[in-house]
Parts: sequence; C-alpha cells; structure tokens
Amino acid sequence: MRIVCAGPLWRGSNAGGLFRALSRQGCQIEVTDEFYFISLQTRRKLTKVFERIIRPLQTDEYNAAIVKKIDVFLPDVLFIYKGTFVRPETLEYARKKNCLLALFYPDVSMTAHGPNIPKAIPLYDLIFTTKTFGIRDMEAKYGVTSAHFIPHGFDPEIHRKIAISEKDREKFGCDVSFIGTWSPKKEAWLTVLKQKCPEINLKIWGEQWFKSKSALIKECIQNTAVLGDLYAIAIQCSKINLGLLSEQVAGSSSGDLITSRTFHIPGSTGFLLHERNEESVLYFEENKEAGFFNGPEEMAAQVKYFLNNRDIRETIQQSGYQRALRDHSLDERAKLVMSLMKAKLK
Repeated sequence: MRIVCAGPLWRGSNAGGLFRALSRQGCQIEVTDEFYFISLQTRRKLTKVFERIIRPLQTDEYNAAIVKKIDVFLPDVLFIYKGTFVRPETLEYARKKNCLLALFYPDVSMTAHGPNIPKAIPLYDLIFTTKTFGIRDMEAKYGVTSAHFIPHGFDPEIHRKIAISEKDREKFGCDVSFIGTWSPKKEAWLTVLKQKCPEINLKIWGEQWFKSKSALIKECIQNTAVLGDLYAIAIQCSKINLGLLSEQVAGSSSGDLITSRTFHIPGSTGFLLHERNEESVLYFEENKEAGFFNGPEEMAAQVKYFLNNRDIRETIQQSGYQRALRDHSLDERAKLVMSLMKAKLK
C-alpha cells in the first residue's frame, strides 16, 4: 500500500509515530509535515498577530505540498491526521486521482479546531477516531457511517525505557506528576490533591498552565511542556503518573474516557494512576496493571496508598509495561488501520 500522510512530524507527535508505524508494517509512505508549513509555536503576541495574518498563505502552501506529493508519489491512500489545515478542495483533488481518503481524528470535538475539519469530514471514505463517542457524534452531526474506533497507542521509538542520569532525577524526580495541557477540571483536581497531600512533591508539566489561579499548585507548575525523550524521562522519574482526562467541550457528547497518556505512561515504564470509567479499565487491569480512581478525593487516597506501598506499586508498574508491550503499541494500531484501508480499497 502506498500512502501520502499529512500531519505533524515533530519528535514525539502521535501523528509522526503512527506514520512510522505504518512504514514498519510495510507501507510505502511520503509525509507532508504540517509543522514545516504552519507556524504554531511562537509565544510573542506581536509574532502571533503576524502569524494570523499569514496563516491563509501558509495553509495554501501546505495544501499545495500535499497535492504535489499526490502527483509525484501516486498513492493508493491520502491519510490525514486531524486535518486542521487540510482544505476540502485538496481532498476532492485526491479523489480525482483515485486516492482513498482516510482521516485519523484524535480529539474530543470536531468543531473546536477551525472550519476545515467540519467541512471535510463528509468527504472521507474512512475515518478513524480515538473516541468511542466520536462515532456517534460524527453520525449525528455529519451523517458519517464510515467511522471506526481505534485507541491511541504508545510509540516504541519514543515511549521506552531510558537510562536516567542523576541530573534527570534532580530536574524531573517527584512523587507525583501530571503531564498535559491545563483545563479547569485538571486545575481543580490537582488543587484537591495538594490540599489532601500537602507533603507530596507534585510536578505539573504542559501548556497553558499560566491560566491556573490556584495558589496551592502554583509552585508545582513547571511552566513548560516535556516532549520526545524528555517526556519519557519525566514519566520514569515520577513515582506516580496521573491519567487525568479532559472534560466535555463544545461539539462533543462526552469528555475523554481515555487519552494518549493512557498508553504512553505504561509504554515508558511508568506507574499509571488513571481516572476510572467503563472504558479506561478495559486496557489495563485495575490493581494489577494500573491504579484507578473516581474523583479527586479518591485520587488523593490512591496517591497516599501507592506512595506508601512501593512493592505493590512497582509490581503493578512492571505488569502494566508488559501489557503495553503486548497489546498497545502504535504498531498494533497500524495493523488495524491497514486492514481497514485494504478492505476499503478492494
């Protein structure tokens, strides 16, 4: 199978990990790197203003690059990851070139990331969503009947056991960590954790935590994201890694039930303490492969328990790692993606 992939390739991105997994499974791929064309990482306000002005031009360049890859590579499939900046006209061009149009959509809402995604969704021949509720959301809003649920997985090139130095332990070592983007719910739950367990060393990594108003967790916020190898290192240097989930947002019928961290943490040999729901407990067995909790109070109680029971924690941690290796790599997800695309191509 020959595939043109479009999405971000930065080290540690879920998109790049899946593209490489497809390659390892024998696909021929060409990638148009979204971040090569679309600038999204600047922090200065003035630069952001200029970015918004030139964003349509950057989007033009990105879509033109996808079209060029189609013309040269002659793919069987155009495989879009998320597709925030992929225009419907580009998909229509690919269809004229006899490409199967496939979307891998990793987020909670289809309407929270600009106008292109809602316009493009009805054009895809095949859609993969990492949210079980995404299937019903797309059917209800767009009449989509071609959606399949495929959970995130860990990238064996990134989320792996890494030799930890003393400098790493000094910077990243802690009792408990949360790695992820700020939201009101996460701020509130971590505040409760610090209220109930004021003695713990808590570190919070990720974007947008400048929005937090909680005085209790102010000193815990590290004011930076950790990506790539540093992400795996931070996971390994934390005794407990929290799997907090995003709340429901506009355009979705549910908040997260699982997330990429659900698999990244055990894949990086970390101990996972995850929100409990009907879906999250399907992937790792409770108290054998991961810890679970309902609400912030039980989260705090579980943190105390597992910090005080190192042998139990480390046994669960090792079992979770083995389960991740066996069932939850991106290579396993790529096999399923490929089988569904092959069936559609027949």
